[in-house]
Amino acid sequence: MPENKHHAQRHVQAIKNHALTLVLLLIANTIGLFATTALAQTKDIVMVPMRDGVNLATNIYLPEGDGPWPVVLTRTPYDKDGADRSAATYNERGYALVSQDVRGRYDSEGENRPFETDIEDGYDTVEWIADQSFSDGKIGIFGTSAPGITSNLAAASAPPSLTAAYVTVAPDSLFYRSRFVGGVFKESHSGGWLRGQGVSEDVINAYRARAVLDEQWRATDFLFHRENVQIPVYNVGGWHDIYAEGSLHNFVYLQNEGHPEARGKQKLFMGAFGHGVLQGDLEYPGGGLINGDMEQQLRWWDYWLKDIDNGIMDEPPVSYYMMASARKGAVSDKNRVVHADSWPPQHELTRFYLQPDMSLSTEMPDASNASKTYQFDPANPVPTVGGQNLGQDVGPRDQREIGERQDYLRFETEVLEEDVVVAGHIDMELYVATDALDTDFVVKLVDIYPDGYEALILDYPLRTRFRDGQNAEDVKMMTPGEVEKLTINMWSTAQTFEKGHRIGVHVTSSNYPRFAVNPNNGAALDDMAAPAKTAENTIYFDSQRPSAIVLPVVSESLD
Repeated sequence: MPENKHHAQRHVQAIKNHALTLVLLLIANTIGLFATTALAQTKDIVMVPMRDGVNLATNIYLPEGDGPWPVVLTRTPYDKDGADRSAATYNERGYALVSQDVRGRYDSEGENRPFETDIEDGYDTVEWIADQSFSDGKIGIFGTSAPGITSNLAAASAPPSLTAAYVTVAPDSLFYRSRFVGGVFKESHSGGWLRGQGVSEDVINAYRARAVLDEQWRATDFLFHRENVQIPVYNVGGWHDIYAEGSLHNFVYLQNEGHPEARGKQKLFMGAFGHGVLQGDLEYPGGGLINGDMEQQLRWWDYWLKDIDNGIMDEPPVSYYMMASARKGAVSDKNRVVHADSWPPQHELTRFYLQPDMSLSTEMPDASNASKTYQFDPANPVPTVGGQNLGQDVGPRDQREIGERQDYLRFETEVLEEDVVVAGHIDMELYVATDALDTDFVVKLVDIYPDGYEALILDYPLRTRFRDGQNAEDVKMMTPGEVEKLTINMWSTAQTFEKGHRIGVHVTSSNYPRFAVNPNNGAALDDMAAPAKTAENTIYFDSQRPSAIVLPVVSESLD
């Protein structure tokens, strides 16, 4: 490529990414990911060859004095020069820092296909570092969000020289279970991020149509390669983060079922933060990263890369923030960090049933025939108000902002006479019918405050054609008018619904732009021309069709 064309392309790319980069920097500073220190004085810039001949631009920051040193690596689509701000901290602690532009980004060669070559590229980069004179052969890899994803993928390639990883807010399955949730494309998160990476609308439309698990997803998704991870990984997640469930799943799998070299060596911290500044009238003191992210990360490197017995592996492997009543200026002392030997804590799965009078109760409904029908018009979707979003509109906003709508059903318990402590995975069992071949159902778990504030805790959808799964053989359309039981994966949380509050469950069929809107026409996912239709959707809540949210209720003390 001619040099002037290359620089022009970089300039356009930089403009496209400026807004997203600012958001991501805000995220990183919000959850304590950058050290406040002087910039590194010097760095070397090299082009590292990959196995196919593509060269990746790489910054190398070395401590003063003679090496070799242990090395920490980060691989990013957000510009390798972002490491300038933290390099001095690593160097002063005795670590060489390597920061690399991933393939097709900034100064690196190759085609930009986000995360589709990072297993191989991660392996090649680690082993290249191991061969350099500045490296003592012990290498750690770290990153937050996208660089966390590349860290996981590198670990899944099992490079012999990779010693440990520190991964903050990254999914267990980017393509299969995170880009699509319940088979529904995460429009504002995935679509918006891809646009910020310079991906064309045609390519984004092609991604949007790939909700069915295919061989390319299997070849490139961490979920299908995590059994190869042989190293200790410190996973950090946030309850209001876009990848909350992935942080949990990655820890639980590697700790209990992973490669023998990985089992029993994992750590997890789940805080009360999101992928950006939390919106709404709630705050969680101490809900950021444990001990400040940089210091905890350096303790991790000291133990695994320098063999310093600093006690980090003697501490409980799991720490998580128990959220509770948290209005700004009136935060309950039940908001706290809990330390544990495993996740989840002991609990009893407790069904809270939707009732004909729009209440929510642990008692089975006794009506023989009860239901509620609404019209779901794709041209008038329910607007997104908070949730696990990327960069903006993040967290436990007040769902009263949605207002009263015929397609938005609110169920709630009586005022709680005692605390209900929930910690673990949540499912929604929903009996439904529709007159469409395909439609969506969306469920929210809400903490309702005494003054009526409806704090969003979790919100998740299911596209009915994927009710049996996202493998090709699982996909089937609905039979109009036929009642079916859906199980909606509501992910996990740790939430104390305090005495005086109510537990709320909201049911609808859209949440836009958090999730793509179903046109209700049953057309192929890549058919953008088929006209949308209004669906008539029915929710059942009677003795024969008892819709319920299944909460993991903890009865014993967690302290």
